[in-house]
Amino acid sequence: MTLNKDIKRYIDQSVLCWLATSSSENIPNVSPKEIFTLYDDDTIIIANVASPQTAKNIKENPNICLSFIDVLVQKGYQLKGKARVVSKNDAEFTALETPILKITDGKFPFASIFKITVESAKPILAPRYLLYPEETTEASQIESAKRSYGLK
Repeated sequence: MTLNKDIKRYIDQSVLCWLATSSSENIPNVSPKEIFTLYDDDTIIIANVASPQTAKNIKENPNICLSFIDVLVQKGYQLKGKARVVSKNDAEFTALETPILKITDGKFPFASIFKITVESAKPILAPRYLLYPEETTEASQIESAKRSYGLK
């Protein structure tokens, strides 16, 4: 699946994403990831800074769900697909590492990279957009979120 401009925009605007995995025993795990980026039109890469359970689960079961939102606008996407753990000794590691090093300036060590091939995408919207579509704008959501988070 090719990721459209809107999905790419929300990837760029999001500070964190949440990666959900499941073990071979179907025990779910979800954890926030700070270092992630688009690699190509259907691939997202995430630095494995401190996620041994996520890595274990991906090796056992490659099915994942990745979510990210712009917390002020309260919109984002849920992506589903397959993940793979790319280790430092894998041939493609160096190519995948380059965009991650640009993000981190080399300040975050990472054990491996989670390479996600996206198969489907679904928008995430705050319920207010659906319940009150006539009066809900991105600007009003931003103002509401700023009040909720105590931002000026």
